[in-house]
Amino acid sequence: MNRMFRGIFIVWTVWRFGLHELMLSNFKQPVLKILSQALTLGRVYKLSRGERLRLSLEELGPIFVKFGQVMSTRRDLLPDDIAVELAKLQDRVPPFSSDIAVATIERAFGRPVSEIFESFDHVPVASASIAQVHFALWKNKDGVVQEVAVKVLRPNMLQAIEKDLNLMRMMAGWLEKISADGKRLKPREVVAEFDKHLHDELDLVREAANAAQLRRNMQSLNLVLIPEMYWDYCHPEVIVMERMKGLPISQVDALRAAGVDIPQLAKDGVTLFFTQVFRDGFFHADMHPGNIQVSIEPETLGRYISLDFGIVGTLTEYDKEYLAQNFSAFFRRDYKRVAELHIESGWVPIHTRVDELESAIRSVCEPYFDRPLKEISLGMVLLRLFQTSRRFNVEVQPQLVLLQKTLLNIEGLGRQLDPELDLWNTAKPFLEQWMIDQVGPKRFFQQLREQAPQYAKILPQLPRLMHDFLKHSSSGSQDRNQLNALLAEQQRTNRLLQAIVYVVIGFVSSLIVLQAFERFQQI
Repeated sequence: MNRMFRGIFIVWTVWRFGLHELMLSNFKQPVLKILSQALTLGRVYKLSRGERLRLSLEELGPIFVKFGQVMSTRRDLLPDDIAVELAKLQDRVPPFSSDIAVATIERAFGRPVSEIFESFDHVPVASASIAQVHFALWKNKDGVVQEVAVKVLRPNMLQAIEKDLNLMRMMAGWLEKISADGKRLKPREVVAEFDKHLHDELDLVREAANAAQLRRNMQSLNLVLIPEMYWDYCHPEVIVMERMKGLPISQVDALRAAGVDIPQLAKDGVTLFFTQVFRDGFFHADMHPGNIQVSIEPETLGRYISLDFGIVGTLTEYDKEYLAQNFSAFFRRDYKRVAELHIESGWVPIHTRVDELESAIRSVCEPYFDRPLKEISLGMVLLRLFQTSRRFNVEVQPQLVLLQKTLLNIEGLGRQLDPELDLWNTAKPFLEQWMIDQVGPKRFFQQLREQAPQYAKILPQLPRLMHDFLKHSSSGSQDRNQLNALLAEQQRTNRLLQAIVYVVIGFVSSLIVLQAFERFQQI
């Protein structure tokens, strides 16, 4: 019943703000145009279409606001007037009462706000779909007063999100039953993935933990600033963090006037994205312009500032390796390898002909090489790839939905910063180096170092364990299985030790040969 009322409310909102006019008027079919005119009933709208779309998304709730935020980064796909209005959803969602924010803070920490902070700004500096942020002054453990940002969760968020998720689950079930593509698209799994990330975003302690992890991961790059979290004042509904100072990344003219190298900033953004995805498998998955700023302080000029870590994406080692091989083959224009990888991974049926899939992928991707970002659109590439995947029954991978969304955000940001950016050539060296690190000696010794404690613990115990086993074992099949397992473990250990010896011998032999060769050249 609740889902039915929610569906009726959505249809009512679409009609009230005249969105049916936007959706139906662009179709060529005369019937749809007549339907649009009939629904309009001669109404005259005082607000522009962009304002009506933004207001309707705000009224429909946080899930629809999230959709608007994603679309706002795709100015290549939207008219300018709509893109400008949707951009306001990034950090200009109407705030909730500051009295509610104060009450939430006091309930979370069990103390009056005046005792927690030296001063607290009741006017929020930013308001988004899930939470809003207030600035404050706070005295740390050392007695030093410093500027902090206080993020407070919106009230009654769980109930609002659950209504829309229930509706999405129902629609996903319908899609699986009535659509020929239903099973291939895995709509229920995609909704479940979306559900997980939305619920994670409602726990601000989880967001603080995400920020801490990203801060550690990115520390060595010196390309991005991530606020420090103050754990004594982190609660599921409130978190207190270091205040960051910068300009929104969308203010390109102001950044350029402050001395920021805009083309380098665009390249650094690509480096950050691919590092988070392929090196760490842990990436910021909500990278719309409202969450990205740029420092203009002299000591950190031109460094990114990341905010809002409620949604992060994670990839397994298998996912990373598969994607890296795909990207690497794609940059080499080795479409046959891309096709083989799709079949090997099970994303397409095993009986698929490699040459046919290779030809289809080539026809999609080849026209977009050697072009600057302003002349290509990853959105269009993904759309054409989707059409191709439908023909070959490619299964959608729910765990990669966030990655696809983030990749579109990255392209949207890059297009704003530097339309001349060559996305492929910027990313290619990074991926090639990553592949070398994955299969080269550096990776081997890293794995050896990680496994060394385990083998160091097992090796001294093997003789005693085998003696005890032989002494007390019976002749049953279970005991024989245990003995076989123990012998197999010893054989694996012996093979590992042999491999280490061979590598060391080969390394030493190479050094001897190189030295001999150098002496021969000197003679």
